[in-house]
Amino acid sequence: MNRRNHFSPPHSRSLLSTRQFRKVGSMKIGIIGAGNIGGNLTRRLTALGHEVAVANSRGPQTLTALAEETGAKPVPASEAARGAKVVVVTVPLKAVPDLPAGFLDGATEGVAVIDTGNYYPQQRDGLIAAIEDGLPESRWTEQQIGHPVIKAFNGTYAQDILDRGRPHGTPGRQALPVAGDDPKAKQAVRDLIDELGFDTVDSGGLDESWRQQPGTPVYGSQGDVDAIVKALSEASQERTAEWRA
Repeated sequence: MNRRNHFSPPHSRSLLSTRQFRKVGSMKIGIIGAGNIGGNLTRRLTALGHEVAVANSRGPQTLTALAEETGAKPVPASEAARGAKVVVVTVPLKAVPDLPAGFLDGATEGVAVIDTGNYYPQQRDGLIAAIEDGLPESRWTEQQIGHPVIKAFNGTYAQDILDRGRPHGTPGRQALPVAGDDPKAKQAVRDLIDELGFDTVDSGGLDESWRQQPGTPVYGSQGDVDAIVKALSEASQERTAEWRA
């Protein structure tokens, strides 16, 4: 059924006179996946002073160049979350079920897990029946890993992470939608995104995260808060042919 839903986001930012990048304090962050998004998050987060452990499917020996460039610690995927307050899962959706069992066991209590993934059935992932039947992509990922997730960065160009961050309060600052059910974890992710130089819009719970999936107006947007709010409100839950298996 093709339908459009009214979207009324909570207040998403306050304008401050400061032009400094906000700091949330150094923390341990695990990143699983060292592709375009994972690699650039590693670059930016280490530059901000965070202690980053990064992993991929091929093993830490393949991450030497990234580690030398950034100071991040290359580790096996089973160890990336150890002691982490935030863990970023940025792997192809089809690879999520292959993540090591218990990979989050060593994380801090209340760890915020960011899911950056997208379902690309024709291009990469093949058919995932539950998603085809309407389950939001990040809800499926949550079920696979057995831990709540916060959906963010999934519609962001990787290069934007390096190039488009601006100090808090900058007019027209690019905004990213963030969805999730855990208020504390969501706020931790929003604070981290603010530190990276972007505003955020709370796009609702994970059941509403279809509003930022591929094919929606917000996907790939580089707009500010107002533009992101408008794009989320115009989303349709129907998955178009381009984004179905």
